[in-house]
Amino acid sequence: MTPFTVLTARAAALGRANVDTDQIIPARFLRKPRSAGYGNFLFHDLGAVRDAVMGAGVLFAGPNFGCGSSREGAVYALVDAGVRCVVAPSFGDIFAGNAGKNGLLTVVVPEDQAAAMRRLALAGGTVTVDLPKQRITGEAGVTLAFEIDPFLKQALVEGVDDIAMTLSYAQALEAWTARDTKTRPWVVPSA
Repeated sequence: MTPFTVLTARAAALGRANVDTDQIIPARFLRKPRSAGYGNFLFHDLGAVRDAVMGAGVLFAGPNFGCGSSREGAVYALVDAGVRCVVAPSFGDIFAGNAGKNGLLTVVVPEDQAAAMRRLALAGGTVTVDLPKQRITGEAGVTLAFEIDPFLKQALVEGVDDIAMTLSYAQALEAWTARDTKTRPWVVPSA
C-alpha cells in the first residue's frame, strides 16, 4: 500500500444516501483481471457522478456509503481511480473494513459537517487531509477533526497491510520463542 500521511487534492461530492457497492462498480466488471485496474469502471452506470469523481482524491459522500454486498472491487475501483479518502456520516461495515486494508481512508463525520464539505467540493475546492493530525482542512479555513482507530491509522501512515504489520514483529516473536523454549522446554515437540 502507498503510505497515507497528508493529501491535498481536489474534492468531489456525492450527497445521495445508500450508495451501494454495485453502484460503485457494477458486478459485470468484476470478471476483469484486477491487474488491469478497476478505475475505469468506477460509477460506470452513474454518468454525471462518474465525471465528477474522476480525478478527485477525496470524496465527500452521503450516509451509508458502500453498503450492500461485500465487494472488495468497490474499494479497488475507488483507489484505482485516484480516490484516497472518502468522508461520510456512515459507511457499510464491510466496505469500511475493506477500505482500510487497501489504503483507502474512510472518515466518519456528522451529517451537517459532511454536507458543508460537500458544498465546498461542489464549488470545485481542494482539501487537505492530514491523517497524523486527524483533520481535514478546506479552502476558506473550514476544518474538520476526526477520530480513527489507532491500529488502522498506523497501518495507513506506514503503508502496510495486516500481514506486513504482523511480519514487522518477526524478530520480537523469534526472540520470545527462543526465551520461552529455554524457560519451558517441555512445550517444544520432540523429534
